[in-house]
Amino acid sequence: MQRQNANPQQLPNGFSYQSRALSAQKSLDLFYYLQKNLTWQQPDVTVYSKTGPIPRLQCFISEHNFEYGYSHSKLIVEPWPDILFAMRKRLEKHLNQPLNSLLVNYYRDGNDTMGWHSDDEIELGHQPTIVCVSLGAERVLKLKQKSTNKITDLKLQSGSCLVMNGDSQRDYQHAIPKQTTLAHPRISLTFRYIKQIKQAQF
Repeated sequence: MQRQNANPQQLPNGFSYQSRALSAQKSLDLFYYLQKNLTWQQPDVTVYSKTGPIPRLQCFISEHNFEYGYSHSKLIVEPWPDILFAMRKRLEKHLNQPLNSLLVNYYRDGNDTMGWHSDDEIELGHQPTIVCVSLGAERVLKLKQKSTNKITDLKLQSGSCLVMNGDSQRDYQHAIPKQTTLAHPRISLTFRYIKQIKQAQF
């Protein structure tokens, strides 16, 4: 299996990365505000017939009555905090793309992870746009091309913004692996547009 480290010029088609979308001070202030003020949840998930809590905390934000969950467990939908609603509006204007929902992941240290997956659910539509803003500790995002299993590593810095669009979710999976020596936390803000249907079950 081939591996390579990525800088913005080396990313596959459908991925774009800006390392300093937010200043260091704004990133730090926003991290501590969200850490303290969001309502964090830890739903159970069933994998290979085993059920247990996911290895991170989450908060799902939307103004619509969507249901969001894993394997028969659902997250409570929270309203938009003013600071995140303002960020959403700036991103929508910059990308010319509607974004009506936000999944926030809180990685408490390097033992918290995200497994291999694609954001390709039918509720996200054809060629979805996923916008990921990182705050706090630097973590490695792995991108795996489905056709070749080639893996690209991208270091997500605090204050950075990764946009995944086009055929990125059709052609690639992504994951946040363990970094057991890392003691510091990270928060990721993943904005997306969910079709206006009664239930969004991922």
